[in-house]
Amino acid sequence: MTQTFDIAVVGATGTVGETLVQILEERNFPVGNLHLLASSESAGSSVLFRNKNVRVREVDEFDFAKVKLVFFAAGPAITLSYAPRVHAAGCSLIDLSGALPADQAPQVVPEANASVLAGLTAPFQVSSPSPSATSLAVVLAPLLALIDLQYVNVTANLAVSAQGREAVAELARQTAELLNMRPLEPTFFDRQMAFNLLAQVGTPDAQGHTLLEKRLVRELRQVLALPLLKISATCVQAPVFFGDSFSVTLQSTTAVDLQKINAALEAAPGIELVDAGDYPTAVGDAVGQDVVYVGRVRSGVDDPAELNLWLTSDNVRKGAALNAVQVAELLIKDLL
Repeated sequence: MTQTFDIAVVGATGTVGETLVQILEERNFPVGNLHLLASSESAGSSVLFRNKNVRVREVDEFDFAKVKLVFFAAGPAITLSYAPRVHAAGCSLIDLSGALPADQAPQVVPEANASVLAGLTAPFQVSSPSPSATSLAVVLAPLLALIDLQYVNVTANLAVSAQGREAVAELARQTAELLNMRPLEPTFFDRQMAFNLLAQVGTPDAQGHTLLEKRLVRELRQVLALPLLKISATCVQAPVFFGDSFSVTLQSTTAVDLQKINAALEAAPGIELVDAGDYPTAVGDAVGQDVVYVGRVRSGVDDPAELNLWLTSDNVRKGAALNAVQVAELLIKDLL
């Protein structure tokens, strides 16, 4: 009989949590008993898994000794509150919130740095990076052997689903109000989000950088094992429900070979390279898919050592839930 693993998902009623449960079923993950956990406000609801409605229970009342692995798909405060209990119960965890330091829970993107898992000992603590860092790492990792990477400049156009169901509902409401010629009254966002772009996602620090921008830089350096890599990141809030899009510029010390770049992208796992002359979009291509789409691969206008790319991926599915499940698949295959 195939070995199964009892699993808990914390934040099971959120957009990422629900998608994570869906992917566990789609990929036939060897789940024994599935425990869905959330705050007291969400407890009592149910989520469909393998044709059965699984009741969501309060995380505060759960005994983590009942499971082998826990996914944390809620906010950083939840991870920090319950991770010590998970560890004390001898249970492994995969955190999607970015709450745990790298020396306690290394950032892992299977297509980029799966080898990091080999150095871990049970019970394991692993982090799945932010959707932005995950998508960028998937694409940049296969290029490191071809370019002497000196600098990365990225503008991340982020879907509102990164901020949860309330943000999705707010965009839908604003859109309906404007289309029906009604006065707009922003609630979740501090200004009009529908048919607009907001120049920042979150509150900037004294230097003008948001937590999400700093997290992207930190995690990308960790996954690529390039701690001194210069990265400039700007996160923009786009009026899109699901699917992030990125304009990326890479600076090398020598001229880039576009033929080799395209060949590497074509062969790399987790990537769909779009033919020259075309380009991918979040809504038309990426949403609901398990790959990062890459298009508009070109050198600089007047700098042959510059490489420009356009990326798009499903932030909830590929960037968050799927990456966490792929990490879990590696853990159960080789470690658990």
